[in-house]
Order: sequence, then structure tokens, then C-alpha cells
Amino acid sequence: MTRIPGDLVLVRGAGDLATGVIVRLVHAGYRVVAVETPAPSAIRRTVALSEAVYAGEAEVEGVRAVRCAAVPAAWAPGDPVPVLVDPDLACLDSLRPAALVDAILAKRNLGTRLAMAPLVVALGPGFTAGVDAHAVVETNRGHDLGRVLLTGQAEPNTGIPGLIAGQGATRVLHAPRDGRVETCCAIGDTVRAGDPLLTVGGEPVASALDGVVRGLIRPGYPAHRGLKIADVDPRCVRAHCFTISDKARAIAGGVLEALLRLGAP
Repeated sequence: MTRIPGDLVLVRGAGDLATGVIVRLVHAGYRVVAVETPAPSAIRRTVALSEAVYAGEAEVEGVRAVRCAAVPAAWAPGDPVPVLVDPDLACLDSLRPAALVDAILAKRNLGTRLAMAPLVVALGPGFTAGVDAHAVVETNRGHDLGRVLLTGQAEPNTGIPGLIAGQGATRVLHAPRDGRVETCCAIGDTVRAGDPLLTVGGEPVASALDGVVRGLIRPGYPAHRGLKIADVDPRCVRAHCFTISDKARAIAGGVLEALLRLGAP
């Protein structure tokens, strides 16, 4: 069912967690526009609609997105999600969205304000409900994941990846230096501890554990030291590499709750 005019939701970001939000909102009947940077650094690229920036289009769980210079004038149900390269939100005045969702997950506020839309929802730390956004959705793994906060802040960034099958920091790889990325494997490949996953500026980066490669930054990406570049899933379920994660679904549920609870069309 398509909602009445005024149903437009503008989502800042189209990485894997933002994609979980976009897919759920599309399935709930909202029209969604995503805005991205010129060079997204998503590592879970098989479930990130930000890949449309590079490839022109992308599809995740039946929802297709297309890179556009502007939002099409005619927009029918089932049409692809427009992805605009517009990190500064130059489109905001012309689109006048009913709601804006900050799904950048930068762990800080990169300019989102209450005045940007009648309803503003922000994900994770860096925002205060009632100050930067009307609602904040918890993104930290644990008991409160996906909880909608109408006052206060999400839990602070710990800098430590959440545990998956008992593995936290060991499952996520970061660039050891600045340099161009070259990959040695593909998302979905099974690896063992010590296997090289990629090189950064010619320096090999190896997996610290056995598992399946769930995330791998785009080959050729100009990485900077400390950038997240790969993710190895110790559960070894290859299908998980190509579907939206439990975390993304929980966060998306929180966003949908916030929109409905606070009066979005």
C-alpha cells in the first residue's frame, strides 16, 4: 500500500545498517530517498544500497536503489529508491521530507538538526533526543538494541565491536596504514586465522580467526589508518553475508516505531 503524499522519508546514509532501515520503510509503504557521500566506505557491500553510488544501482532483499542526479518527478509504487550523492543535503529544501533519519552511524552528529524535517530520528551515540532529533534509536548490541529514546542519549561509543559467537575486536579488521586497498578474497569466502584478506598500501592484513568473510571494503578504496576494512563472521553461515543482519533489523524496527509513534504519515 502506498501512503498519501507527504510520506517521504529522507535517509542520511545507505550503508548496511541504513539499508536495513530503508528496506523496512519501503516495505512499510514509505517513499524513501537516500543521500550518500561520493565515496562510501561500507564493508558489508552485499547488503548496502550505497553500492549504487559506484555501480549505478544496487538491490538488497528485493529493494532496488538507483543513483540519481535528482529525484524523479514521477514516482510510482515499486520504483527504485533514489540515491543522491548529496552529503550536504542540498536537496532538503526541494524535497521537504516528512521525516529525516540520520543513519550515518558516525558516532557523532555530522550536522543533523531538529529543523530539517517535521520529524527527525537519529541512530546511535552523538545525538540527544529533543535537542538534535525528536527520537534517538539505540544501536549498541545488547538488551536495549533498537529501543526508541524520546529523551536523553543512546549509549556512548565503546570503540569495541559487539560480540558475535564470542568474538568482538578480533572479528573486525582496520587499516594498519594509509594506502590503496587490494583484496585477496571475496565476501562469502571461508577463511582461516592467518589468511590474508587484503592489502593496504601493499601491507597484508590477515584474519585473526576462522570464519566467513562478511564484510570487505571495495577494492581500490583509498584507506586511511584505522579505517574499518573487513569483518569475519565466526558463525560461518555464508547466507548471512547476503542478508540484512539481526542488528540492522532491530534498529530498523526502532525507526519505524519512532515514525509511527511520533506521527509520521
